[in-house]
Amino acid sequence: MKSFLISGDRSGAGKTTITLALASLLSKEGSVQTYKTAMDYIDSSYLAGVTKRSCYNLDSFVQTESESRRILSLGADADFGVVEGVRGLFEGLDAFSDVGSTASIAKMFDLPVILVINARSITRSAAAIVNGFRDFDKDVNIAGVILNNTGHGRHVSKAVDAIEYYCKLPVLGAVPRSENIELASRHLGLVPFLERSQNGEFAERISKISEFVSEHVDLNAVKSIAKNIDAVKSEPLTVPQTKTAAIAYDESFNFYYGELADILKNLGFSPKYFSPIHDDLPDADTYIFGGGYPEMFAEKLEANDSMREDILSRAKEGTPIYAECGGLMYLSRSLSVKGTPRKMCGVFEGDASIPVKKVLGYVVGEAELGGVKYPFKGHEFHYSAVKMDTGAKFAYSLSRGTGIDSGKDGAVYKNCIGSYTHLMPVSSERILCRILCGSEID
Repeated sequence: MKSFLISGDRSGAGKTTITLALASLLSKEGSVQTYKTAMDYIDSSYLAGVTKRSCYNLDSFVQTESESRRILSLGADADFGVVEGVRGLFEGLDAFSDVGSTASIAKMFDLPVILVINARSITRSAAAIVNGFRDFDKDVNIAGVILNNTGHGRHVSKAVDAIEYYCKLPVLGAVPRSENIELASRHLGLVPFLERSQNGEFAERISKISEFVSEHVDLNAVKSIAKNIDAVKSEPLTVPQTKTAAIAYDESFNFYYGELADILKNLGFSPKYFSPIHDDLPDADTYIFGGGYPEMFAEKLEANDSMREDILSRAKEGTPIYAECGGLMYLSRSLSVKGTPRKMCGVFEGDASIPVKKVLGYVVGEAELGGVKYPFKGHEFHYSAVKMDTGAKFAYSLSRGTGIDSGKDGAVYKNCIGSYTHLMPVSSERILCRILCGSEID
C-alpha cells in the first residue's frame, strides 16, 4: 500500500475535509483503504462512505502494536492507504508521552505525514509552526504541508515561500476559506454519514468538496510522498459461519468499528443488519446494539412497539445481547429527551436521560464474565446518563472513567450486557466472545 497520514496542527484545522477529498480523488485511480486514529466512529463512517470500504481505527493506547498491525493488515490489498489523524499531531493520553496520539501511529508504521495548518491570518508564522512540529519529535516524518483557510494572492505566496525556504518542505496545496466545504455537526461531532447519505446530500457535498480541493491541492505531489508500507495481508477466514449476529444499523444506531464484522466472522457469526425504527426483529443467535443518536429518534423508536417487545422477550429467554452507549439507552426502561420521557425496551431496570454533563475520555477496567476476569481499555463519549435501580448488577469495574455509575459499568440482565464503554473489537475479542458465545475463544 502506498500510504500517508494526514494530521492537523489542532482540532478544526480542516484535516477531515481534506482527507475526505483526497480519499475520494484517489478512489478514482484505484482502491483506497482508510484508517482513523483514535476511537472515532463518525469520521470513520465518512471515510468508508467515500471509498466504499470499511474504515479501520488505530489507537496506540487501547491497542497493542501487534493488534494495530493486525488491523492494518485487514486493508492491505488496497492500492492506497490513507490515515486520518485525531486533533493535533501530538495530542494523546497525557502531556509527557505520545501514547494515544496521531504521532505514535505515524512512528509505528513509519508513515509520511502531511501536516494541515490552519493558516487563517498568518503567513510567515506558518513556517515557525511547521518547524516547531518537526523539531518537537524528529522521529515523526513530516513530509509535506497543506495550508487551509487561506486568503488569496499575497497571503498564500508569503506563507508558501516561508515554509519552503525555512522548512525545506513542499507545500502540497493551499485551500482557501469557503463555507461551501464545511460539514454539518451536532453535539457528538459530524452528523453521521448514514443520515446524510439517505437523501443523496452526502454524495453531492463530497463531489463539491473534492472538486474544490483538487483545484488547490496537487494530487500528484501528494502521491509522490506516499510510501509503500509493509502490511502483511490477512489470511482468508476459515472459520465456519454457523451462527447469526443481528446488528442494529440505521439512523439511530450506527457507531461501529470497521473491524467488527471481521471479528464476528472470526467467532463464527454471519452478520445481518436491521433497523430498530423501521423493521421487525430478525431471528438471530445474538444481537448487537451500538452507539448512535437514539435521542434524535426517540419518538420513532418508541413507536415500534413490536420491536421493543420482541427484544425484551429475547432477553428474558436468555439470548445474548450486547449494547454500547446509545444501545444501552435504548435497552433501558425509558429515555427522557429534554424532560420528555419515551418508552424503550425495558431490558435493564434503569432510565436514561439527555442532556447531562459531557463525559469524554479513555476508560480502563476489568470485566468479570462467567467467573473469569478480563482486563480491557476503551473509550466513552456521551451527554446522557442512565440511573439504574437499587440492586442493579454490573460486570465492569473501571479504574479510569465514569461508566454508568461512578466506575461501575456493564449493566447485566441474564445474558445481556449494556455499557457506556465502547470496546475496540480486535483488542476485546475475548470479551466479545464470552458475551456473544458464552465461552472462551478456542
